[in-house]
Amino acid sequence: MRLVLQLVARLLLIVALCLGAATIWATFDAYRSVDRATAASAQRVAQALQGLYWHELLLRSSRMREHLVPVPEWRTLETVKLIAPGVCVEFQPATAFEKPLCGQSQGIGRTPPRWFAAIVPTFLGSHAEAVRPISPRAAAAGTVVATPDEAASISLAWEYILNVTDVALLMAAAIALLASLAIAHTLAPARAIVTALQRMARGQYRTRLPRFRSMELAMIGTAVDALGSRLEEATEQRAALTRRLIEIRDDERRALARELHDEFGQNLSAILAFANTIEMASAKEQKEIGIAQDARMISQATHQLMASLRDALKRLRNPLPEELGLEASLVNLVDSWRSQSATQPTIQLDLKGDLTDISGPAATTAYRVAQECLTNALRHGAAREISLHVERCAGEDNALLIRVEDDGGGDAARVERSAGFGLTGIRERVAAAGGSLSILPARRGLSVAATIPLAA
Repeated sequence: MRLVLQLVARLLLIVALCLGAATIWATFDAYRSVDRATAASAQRVAQALQGLYWHELLLRSSRMREHLVPVPEWRTLETVKLIAPGVCVEFQPATAFEKPLCGQSQGIGRTPPRWFAAIVPTFLGSHAEAVRPISPRAAAAGTVVATPDEAASISLAWEYILNVTDVALLMAAAIALLASLAIAHTLAPARAIVTALQRMARGQYRTRLPRFRSMELAMIGTAVDALGSRLEEATEQRAALTRRLIEIRDDERRALARELHDEFGQNLSAILAFANTIEMASAKEQKEIGIAQDARMISQATHQLMASLRDALKRLRNPLPEELGLEASLVNLVDSWRSQSATQPTIQLDLKGDLTDISGPAATTAYRVAQECLTNALRHGAAREISLHVERCAGEDNALLIRVEDDGGGDAARVERSAGFGLTGIRERVAAAGGSLSILPARRGLSVAATIPLAA
């Protein structure tokens, strides 16, 4: 999952938890606000009756004080206004047949669902009565008892929760949206960093990132730039060392070719001369027929050894591109394989693009790759058809593409893991030229493709 989506999901989870906590707090506060309203109603009614009590005490001082209140005048509209909705107030000691005076309870709040009406009293308990004396100095004046209506209190709490939840949901949605946009904007430079790393993986190490405002991203960008510089230096040093090793190896191959030509070639020529002399002498005497046959077999074996030596010298000596050019050397390479035996598989040569001006290490590397791939396909496979495709890609690529494909079967993964000297050698040559080598399965065999940049 993308990092932006992960952060947004975590943010939504946090918002949901906060919303749940706010809902629980709103439920508790709304339910307990009824207790506060009940106590306030009792206090206001008690204060009103206290004023009425002292008024009656002054006017009717001859009466018994315990009969001063309540009087019929206390159950007035003004008193009802002092009582909160859903709260009932009564005077104690109450007179006979006196009913509590209640505030407006019909149409209060919204009808709550059954589960809410059942859960809230279970967890938060029932409401308590609020008792207030009419006069602290006159205990005989009586008390005011305020009792909340359970159904009305639950309806008020439900309406309060809905109002708070609506606002909280809007705020949560706004916070989630704005925070998601802010997170996406903050992490947008990460795409540039990933793109730079992908270019570095393809070999483009000099990748400069823009300056980031975030300190953390700026540190990552600086580290990526430094890593690219060090990778480029290490790659250049490795390529230089590989080129030097290849030069040393080529020098050794040329020296070995000279020694083989001088030593083995002369000795084989001498052996062949001696064998011919023995054969001719035996033929003149017409007596030693077995000796003549042995001499003839020695001559045949010597011819085979000399042919093998010539093939080895061709592979060891300087490659033909340095003398004939890349195109002519590839044609000569294919013709030499075709002329060795009529039973050899069919070799198709496909050249595209202008190859005349390709010389130096690039031409040598291309020739060696084609030579090694053809050798492997002919000697280690059961191919009936081999195609050698060489193409010069012009434009920005400016690279040379060599692809050898055969129909001899084979396991591409096993060949890729092979540590043979041939594949190792062409890998080193292609890497030294700054190119790439891939071994992939073809339709009926293997396909070996190498890309050699000409600019390098």
